Amino acid sequence: MKKNFMVGFVIFMAIGLVACMEQGNIKAGSATGKAMLRLIPATARVVLMVDIHRSMTADTVQNVLKDEKTKQKYDEFVKMAGLDPMKDIYFVAVGLTGDPAGRSQEGVIFINLRYSKDTLLAKIKENAKDIREETYSGVTLYGGPAVMNMGHAAPAGAFLDDSNIVVGNDKSVRAAVDVFQKKADSVDKNPEMKKLFKAVNMSANVWGAAIIPQEILKSQADKNPMLKDLVGLTGLTMSFDYANRTLTAEIQGLGGAAEQNKALAEKLTALKGMGTMMAGKEPVLGELVNKIEISSSADSVKIYASIPGELLEKAQKLARERFGNMIQFNPPVQKEEKKEGTKVKK
Repeated sequence: MKKNFMVGFVIFMAIGLVACMEQGNIKAGSATGKAMLRLIPATARVVLMVDIHRSMTADTVQNVLKDEKTKQKYDEFVKMAGLDPMKDIYFVAVGLTGDPAGRSQEGVIFINLRYSKDTLLAKIKENAKDIREETYSGVTLYGGPAVMNMGHAAPAGAFLDDSNIVVGNDKSVRAAVDVFQKKADSVDKNPEMKKLFKAVNMSANVWGAAIIPQEILKSQADKNPMLKDLVGLTGLTMSFDYANRTLTAEIQGLGGAAEQNKALAEKLTALKGMGTMMAGKEPVLGELVNKIEISSSADSVKIYASIPGELLEKAQKLARERFGNMIQFNPPVQKEEKKEGTKVKK
């Protein structure tokens, strides 16, 4: 009897574990980008996912934080926010319901993190004295004075649980609460977006997908014939990943006919050739351009690059040499001279 109970218990736990894996975990520390899609409303047409924890712990970021001034600013932010992005924040997920061109854009930003609601809320109220509260479907919404009077256009935010916060406009935050409470579908149930998600590298540090409205492409192509090869592309995906001291980037345009995609790839290759010629005086830039690979298939156009860490460091050094003085601010030194027993600053 005891043996049968143990066998049954193991089977029950195994079924539960599989179910949890299929559903996806959105708990801070064990969440994945794919799981975070379950928070974004199905109406989203643009999705961007950033693995903050992996990005912040990359050696490139760690090298930047070795700079004394940068580290000082970072420490000031940690003190002000009461959060250490390197230790506490895991994902930032963005869902926009508008189109890539930016017409009537609405959306939400989800932050997956370890935090204390009371501590964070106290910090927020220190910097924004006019925050008002409203309850929606059992969840407290926080916003400025205009939230109750301006409706959907007003900014708002909510603590969904002990791992996820949502901010956006009032309408979008309410929609996010509905999704979180399973009263509405999430974006991973949207058929158009699901096709794009299958084509993107969801394990990358940064990845995204967007539906391309055909009416916008056609209207822009009518104004600019150079864009005619883009007509027919229905979606765009991108991913940027840094691992083993190598940056991998991939951008894909999905849809279109085979010949059309081939023509677009040829035009992009021509632009790459021009870039190589223009970079002739800077070998580093030439190396970067040569790392770009362009290809096409029956239903896609792809731009891909794999850049080793050594080349990235050379490019960073070149950028500092070329633009370092432009981004430094050195206030003029005030000279003093004596005039009738007083000091005058010039």
